[in-house]
Amino acid sequence: MDTKKTSNGWSDEELEASVDAYLKMWTLEQSGQAFTKSVENRLLREGPLHLRSASSIEYRMQNISAVFEQLGLKRITGYMPAKNIGAGVSERIRKVLAAKPALHAERHTAKADNPVPEKRTTASKPSLEIEPQGILNPRQLFTVSVSFARALHVRRLVRQLANGICEGCDQPAPFAGEDGQPFLEVHHVKHLAQKGSDRTTNAVALCPNCHQRCHRSGDRDAFTEGLYSKVQRLARE
Repeated sequence: MDTKKTSNGWSDEELEASVDAYLKMWTLEQSGQAFTKSVENRLLREGPLHLRSASSIEYRMQNISAVFEQLGLKRITGYMPAKNIGAGVSERIRKVLAAKPALHAERHTAKADNPVPEKRTTASKPSLEIEPQGILNPRQLFTVSVSFARALHVRRLVRQLANGICEGCDQPAPFAGEDGQPFLEVHHVKHLAQKGSDRTTNAVALCPNCHQRCHRSGDRDAFTEGLYSKVQRLARE
């Protein structure tokens, strides 16, 4: 009998499955897409966490939210951080998160946006940083994503109207794409996930930096508002 699955303690596989599910919901929320916690909970109970109850999975998600806050990351809105999380559980969750490449970039961004002021102290404190060990043979994960059908002619026309110049910062495209044309990404000012249209009146051509600024920066709302003033073809939806 597999004692790891019948004992009260969570196995490494169960913990990683929980973190993967949390990151899936976290990614959807960061991109403005909807998800249902109860559905994700059920999928876990029907799969890798079939020996766990709905309430225990809910509490595990709250543990992960607590670790997110400890790391200075924005947690999922629907999962309040657990008030009392053991050091052992916290460390295990941190180790799983340390092996997730997508999270490293977000964590570095959070640190840059919220620098910690220097403190004068006479005693050194142990660092909570975890050195990622990496994975020698990464296993394949299957995830669920949501995408929207887009009109190819709209993307072409928006890039043509931009004429190789980013419509956000007014700088030339940073490089040429495989087709030899200036590389600009088409961004929907009102996101498709927010029921925005796929029309030239709701799309701009941006360099990668400005595109990410629209999604991730602290001034994304003000930056987006500025696009309506700069790009005359845009119409509010």
